[in-house]
Amino acid sequence: MIINRGSFQCRACRTKQNLLNMATKIRLQRHGRKDYPFYPIVIADSRAPRDGRFIERIGSYNPNTNPATISLNFERALYWINVGAIPTDTVRNILSREGVMLMKHLQGGVKKGAFTEEEAQKRFDAWKAEKDAKLEAVRNKVREDKKAAGKQRLEDEAKKNEAKAEAVAQKRAEIAKAKAEAEAEAAAEAQAAEDAAKAADEAPAAEEAPAAEAPAEEAPAAE
Repeated sequence: MIINRGSFQCRACRTKQNLLNMATKIRLQRHGRKDYPFYPIVIADSRAPRDGRFIERIGSYNPNTNPATISLNFERALYWINVGAIPTDTVRNILSREGVMLMKHLQGGVKKGAFTEEEAQKRFDAWKAEKDAKLEAVRNKVREDKKAAGKQRLEDEAKKNEAKAEAVAQKRAEIAKAKAEAEAEAAAEAQAAEDAAKAADEAPAAEEAPAAEAPAEEAPAAE
């Protein structure tokens, strides 16, 4: 049996060739809930719906953290870029941030003979170290800002509680003062009433005293 190897392809080879021939894109798929989305980074046929079927998932992008969290299979992302997959603008920014586009550029320089693979790797490592240092500085600043904000929040809360306590103490003092004034007024009224009652009791006794001396004036008539 003679096999024409020039026209024979295994199924896996044909599938790979079909993937390379079609318009392949690297894009984001929207997952998550309302106001809290996260995005898998996928390889997909450009004709497929945005959130439909995809060929391969190579990472994820979470914009809800500060800074945003990116998980990326660097080697697979570089492979798909090298075989012609077209990233969307957002994905291109992600790949640039992760160094995929830089590595593609460096590999192009190696192929042109501009520098060796060792030099290319050295340049990439230097870039990555600088990038990681900047990212760590951003994370440290975020932590410090969060810590400062927490401290300020506690101070503001303490001031509010102090002002509230002062207002409560002032209110209680006003209530106590009003109560004392009311009690003093009531005591004064009670004393006035008591004094008036005493005066009323003493007044009739003073008027009846002369009437008791009246029989002494009739003594001469008895002679």
